[in-house]
Amino acid sequence: MIYFDSDYMAGAHPEVLQRLVDTNLEHTVGYGCDHYTENATRLIREACGAPHAQVFLLVGGTQTNATIIDGLLARHEGVLAPESAHINVHEAGAIEATGHKVLTLPQHQGKVWAEEVEHYINEFYRDETFLHMVAPGMLYISFPTEYGTIYTLNELEALSQVCHDAQIPLYIDGARLGYGLAADECDVTLKDIARLADVFYIGGTKMGAMMGEAVVVTNPTLLKNMTPLMKQHGALLAKGRLLGLQFEALFTDDLYMRIGRYAVDLAMELKEEFTTRGYETVVDSPTNQQFFRLPNDLIDRLRQHASFELWGPQGETHSIVRFVTSWTTTYNDINHLLDLI
Repeated sequence: MIYFDSDYMAGAHPEVLQRLVDTNLEHTVGYGCDHYTENATRLIREACGAPHAQVFLLVGGTQTNATIIDGLLARHEGVLAPESAHINVHEAGAIEATGHKVLTLPQHQGKVWAEEVEHYINEFYRDETFLHMVAPGMLYISFPTEYGTIYTLNELEALSQVCHDAQIPLYIDGARLGYGLAADECDVTLKDIARLADVFYIGGTKMGAMMGEAVVVTNPTLLKNMTPLMKQHGALLAKGRLLGLQFEALFTDDLYMRIGRYAVDLAMELKEEFTTRGYETVVDSPTNQQFFRLPNDLIDRLRQHASFELWGPQGETHSIVRFVTSWTTTYNDINHLLDLI
């Protein structure tokens, strides 16, 4: 069986795992107060070009989103997000469970447009009854989006400006950040992300770590009580050095971006071969997630040898499927899949 379901199905990249093995019998203080986490924080700040940023290491993506959004919002506020956002569709109401509403905006291949964000905020405050309504307290986007698409630098700058003018924070979910930054058409850098977002996270779980997400807070007025907030959300790992070691490895010798580029190269190979054979791409994704509309009989045949996801309900004759590449994918996997078509 070959696996294209997601990018977190295997354990950890060998270089990450080796760091864990090499330090396994060491004794360090807990809760991220160890020297490995301190060094990982330094490396992340350097990569972001943000020497004064706060860095916090959490375990998983949904946990991170729920913790950060809860910390950024007042009790009466909600989070603006595209209707296709992970927090709106695939997090089982985790945000609502913290007492905050997800305020959905139209999505355009997974993205939101700055003018629509601005329009929503302006119209909200034009309503004379706005004090009885859930206020837009922040904007959530992801890079890449749920559909593997990426924002251009101009689009991010426009969104950042709208948020700045409205005095609400811009939060970027970077679960697959490395794959977005590694895309050929990407004109955004990690330093751009750090400059434009008030808070964002660098995904580790889907980028070669066993688990872990690195939250970067560049706006010093926000999340001043992050450690107790993490504790309340069950997000403060006692063996914090396990997260620190992994991000230390990911940000040594450019491993994070090497993983991203490798997976994206394989995804582009897959995309080219599928389109050459006449199969329709549902969205023009430049990252490691590729979406195709395939005949159901072909899907059934492929599933005998390959594992991948249906993206939504099955259609009568054709269905949308998602193939995801990662550091574990090989060119032999790609060729094997293509041989099955």
